[in-house]
Amino acid sequence: MTDILFDGPEDGPVFLFAHGAGAGMDHDFMQDVAARLALKGVRVARFNFPYMEKRAIDGKKRPPDRAPKLLDAMSAVIEQLAENQSIVIGGKSMGGRMASLLSEHPNVKSIACLGFPFHPPGKPENYKGAHLASVDKPCLIIQGERDTFGKFEEFEHFEFSPQVAVTFIPDGDHSFKPRKSSGFTEDQNRQLAVDRLALFVKGVCDV
Repeated sequence: MTDILFDGPEDGPVFLFAHGAGAGMDHDFMQDVAARLALKGVRVARFNFPYMEKRAIDGKKRPPDRAPKLLDAMSAVIEQLAENQSIVIGGKSMGGRMASLLSEHPNVKSIACLGFPFHPPGKPENYKGAHLASVDKPCLIIQGERDTFGKFEEFEHFEFSPQVAVTFIPDGDHSFKPRKSSGFTEDQNRQLAVDRLALFVKGVCDV
């Protein structure tokens, strides 16, 4: 069984929160978002993908496992958490993309992606969001306007199913951090993302 770290009340709605490619469940962004969600009554569950578990043991950096292994690992955690219920799953960057590929899992209620990696920076031709045109469960994408993995102005070219909703974070980069000159702060942007995400997890603002 995978080790799962929980934040928030035991009776709160569950959000399975997967990490991005380069940093595990203990990264500042992951911890901060989990803590903010917990304050809003959401039960946040974090875990490490297998390659990150190995890194935690020996300290060696590794590239992410291939998608099938990542999906198998996340599916196992869903089943470990959900029992006979359906839960909201999602994640930061790669973790959100993996969650979106598991929309047909019977224990998945809806999906939330924070900083969706539509393509590698500078390589829009390497598009990784085609499946979002046919996703059949509510899916929330929270994206920084300046995210180099998919900027605001690119979204008019992306095709989404009616189940997908997008919230843009003002002047945010891939982790929602704005430029100082924008007048926004990183703290404000993270809170804006969490406010929207909490409503979605609670089912108050489905798409």
